[in-house]
Amino acid sequence: MWQWANQQALAAPPWSDERSARGSGVGRYGTLCRVTRKLCLAQEPDADALLASDYLALLFGMLLDQQVPMEKAFKGPKLILDRMGVFDVHRVAEADPEEFAALVSTPPAIHRFPGSMAKRLQALAQFLVEHYDGKVESIWKRGKPDGAEVLKRLTGLPGFGDQKARIFLALLGKQMGIRPSGWREAAGAYGEEGSRRSIADVMDAKSLGEVRAFKKAVKAAAKG
Repeated sequence: MWQWANQQALAAPPWSDERSARGSGVGRYGTLCRVTRKLCLAQEPDADALLASDYLALLFGMLLDQQVPMEKAFKGPKLILDRMGVFDVHRVAEADPEEFAALVSTPPAIHRFPGSMAKRLQALAQFLVEHYDGKVESIWKRGKPDGAEVLKRLTGLPGFGDQKARIFLALLGKQMGIRPSGWREAAGAYGEEGSRRSIADVMDAKSLGEVRAFKKAVKAAAKG
């Protein structure tokens, strides 16, 4: 199963011209952020560095953020990078489904349900290639959309419902400096300044604990 990953990495190493020609970014990563910001979502320096420098990694982490601890979800993209040798939207989109599922499932698996998440990650990558030329930033740059339009585009992504889309929009605004007009309003409660509702509000171990406590309280209240 690992033979595929190694062959792919050797066929087009991270610094190759082929990757640049495909418009997927520079270096080992995919869609690179122009300004690298410090994030603390995965609570692990190397994983967080990838999230801060690659929009695709950040989007994948958001997709994985369900039914597992938040920090585990956002460690997933770094595991994919380590195993594939490169982090590239085209590689994920074009990968053999069974081999990609095996890559994602190999211990430590990137998610509690690695098989289903492998399918969702590939579906997301394929959608990005088809609709955005593989450029994640086009979601909020193409046509200079306002916050409501960015939310609409995020909600249209495979695996992104309304809540996940609002949280990601809040994450972009609060921690990545991506703030289209009306982004806080579009993000709803997740866009509130000083809140501790979601991964968008996690800046260190302390705030992670506060967000986790908030979620626990919400679940307890829902149970009555």
